[in-house]
Amino acid sequence: MLKLSVYTNGHSATWPALQYGAHLAEALGQPLQLIAIDESDQPLLPEAAHPLEAFLEQARKLFQEHHVMYELEIHRGHAEDIIPARVNASAEGLHLVAPLGRPPLRRLFWGRSFRHIMARAVAPLLYVPRFLWPPQEVLICVGGIGYEVTAERIGLQLARHFQAHVTLFTVIPHADLDYPLVHQVQEHEQDLWETDTPIGRALRRGLEQAHSLGLEVAVKVRHGEVVEEILKEIRQHKPQLICMGSPFSSQSLRHYYMPNVTAEVAESGLAPVLTARFFTDHRP
Repeated sequence: MLKLSVYTNGHSATWPALQYGAHLAEALGQPLQLIAIDESDQPLLPEAAHPLEAFLEQARKLFQEHHVMYELEIHRGHAEDIIPARVNASAEGLHLVAPLGRPPLRRLFWGRSFRHIMARAVAPLLYVPRFLWPPQEVLICVGGIGYEVTAERIGLQLARHFQAHVTLFTVIPHADLDYPLVHQVQEHEQDLWETDTPIGRALRRGLEQAHSLGLEVAVKVRHGEVVEEILKEIRQHKPQLICMGSPFSSQSLRHYYMPNVTAEVAESGLAPVLTARFFTDHRP
């Protein structure tokens, strides 16, 4: 399993990531790294309301309660800069992050921190806006492009450890184009994984890998707008872990003009989201 690292700037919004890290490290029998960012000397950041020292003492008690060994690193600077740099220095790890508690006006003009971190961090990220434990229902979003391959692999490993039920989930967008591929997908909704289409091959790969790990797995297909349908599925069936690919898997300009589906789902705050970039030379 990947080496675990948890990040905090001392804001209470990051506490779910520390909780998740403590429980996950305990369950896996692993130590973890706690990376704390001291932003007290950064202009325009109201960090005095949540002093880092007191927060780290709470973290120490949490890890002690769960019998988790940890190493502490303290960095000074902006969390949006420190986190990607530290993540990229440990590309083989799993990095747990959370909302940083930025003021609403800052989010309005600059955007949410997770989008900036996701754009610059190349290693797998587990975004924990709320603490849901244990992960007994794992939702893996499959798009057919292949971006989800790495996140799917890590998600299945976690599902095996916790003997979780896995759902491979895909959304068929509304399409007015008269293409044979579109017709084939629409006509084979009930056995989509049997088709020789990109999404069919992706679902088949996921099913084979899940079965090889002895997992209980199902396929679910929805029609409509992708983000909207994913959020509906999460609200209705309440999975404890969502696995999604990263649009930054692509080296093309695609991610500059396509919606960042993963970020929109993560920022909904409904459940933890595991995302990872897929690199061609890492294909299983």
